[in-house]
Amino acid sequence: METENAIEAFSALAQETRLSVFRLLVAAGSDGMPAGTIAKALSATPSTLSHHLSLLERAGLLRSWRVQRQIFYAADYEGVRQVLAFLMDDCCSGIPEICGQRPSQPLN
Repeated sequence: METENAIEAFSALAQETRLSVFRLLVAAGSDGMPAGTIAKALSATPSTLSHHLSLLERAGLLRSWRVQRQIFYAADYEGVRQVLAFLMDDCCSGIPEICGQRPSQPLN
């Protein structure tokens, strides 16, 4: 991932509503949610939400598709993986053992 793309992703997440949308859609899984359901869950107006969704999608963190008259959104897990890989590329001088346990492992 290029630095510019990472900056765009971090900028997209650096706002409360967009971070809430992203977290909601990560939790929703690959089936995603219709835009109207997202708006209701976050008590957001459709026009405001549309702006936030498009920024997250441009940043490569969400994907969208249409089913009849509804637009569905879901986390773009490949985009999320790329952002995480960007963060971890230079971790611990290339020796991951010195970084400690991975987040998925329970802490002692």
